[in-house]
Amino acid sequence: MKRMAKYLVWSLACVLALAATAFAEEAITIGLLSDLSGPTSAVGAPYSEGIKDAAKYINENGGIAGKKVNLVEVDYAYNAQQALAAYKRFISQDKIVALQGWGTQDTEALTKFVGKDQIPTLSASYSAHLTDPEKAPYNFFVAADYTTQIRAALKYFKDNWKKSEAPKVAFVYPDHPYGLAPIAGAKEYAKELGFEIVGDENVALNAMDAMAQLLRLQKLAPDYVWIGGTTPSAAIIMKDAQKLGFNTTFFCNIWGVDESLVKLAGDAANGTYSLQTAVVYGQKVPGMAAIEKMTGGTPKMTHYIRGFASMLVMAEGLKIAAAKGELTGPAIKEALETLRDFDPMGLTPPISFFPNDHRPNMSVFIYKVEDGKMVEVAKESLERKAEWLGK
Repeated sequence: MKRMAKYLVWSLACVLALAATAFAEEAITIGLLSDLSGPTSAVGAPYSEGIKDAAKYINENGGIAGKKVNLVEVDYAYNAQQALAAYKRFISQDKIVALQGWGTQDTEALTKFVGKDQIPTLSASYSAHLTDPEKAPYNFFVAADYTTQIRAALKYFKDNWKKSEAPKVAFVYPDHPYGLAPIAGAKEYAKELGFEIVGDENVALNAMDAMAQLLRLQKLAPDYVWIGGTTPSAAIIMKDAQKLGFNTTFFCNIWGVDESLVKLAGDAANGTYSLQTAVVYGQKVPGMAAIEKMTGGTPKMTHYIRGFASMLVMAEGLKIAAAKGELTGPAIKEALETLRDFDPMGLTPPISFFPNDHRPNMSVFIYKVEDGKMVEVAKESLERKAEWLGK
């Protein structure tokens, strides 16, 4: 009897192993690097959720040429070494054909590896460094890059500047690849527009106060202060500025303002400008019906929307490659580079990639926090200048 039981257990294990192997062969396996527990998890978790819900939506609607998308997720806690270790497992064990990535430091560190392994990567790092195919041939993303976002805001502010003297601008950001990525290009454009640059300060992503930095900036009296952190650190800066009576106009990058900011910063957030590249939950666009169904009508952050859109764009590349009969890294990359004004269900501006230019678009939505709500005030679409590529 015991022998029979052991045999049955062994047989079941074999069946399950074969089933898992068959599923892996039939599915399209994609790696997903997420920060669910590290210093950017407040924005990383909803972004990851958006990717996973989009994969579920794709699978429920026929998959990719009849194959399911199989996401393999690793929480790397915003640690570049852990990201590299996870990536090696994705390649050696999971046999991924594409990767959904997260932060700037790890995405830039992985650039040479995904290039060598020919793994198309869509990241949530929007560093302009990743848009030049000569340096990052397998990197893509679905939002205007960080530098383009700041340029769009600076143009908007300058176009609406009414005083005779030059506007003053200062920059606050973490001393980290993510924070540093857009600064040089932003300053160059600010000078070109006639801004006076009056200061820089570093505030960490996990900062508990920013009093010392703000006291130094307050003496310089900037009209505008750029915040390049994430929502928790941005909220600290705004609350401390309010305590000091520091009157300035804050404008934040794509990860620094979301629907949770008012909960964290209270009325100190009012008047802050937010740079976004996706719609907010509930806006009337074609993809919102699918998202509302997936989420049961529970509102999600705009980061979720971008995650959802990122998976839709990747899926389009997979579909084009599959239609040509080859789901390989080079084929998927080539497919993505044929996208022209691809519409991810209205969730972001149209996406175009070129063999020599991986900037998805040059469009930025400018929101303002008014009475605790994000209100769209403008859309800036900049010229796709060759000299801005990778900068």
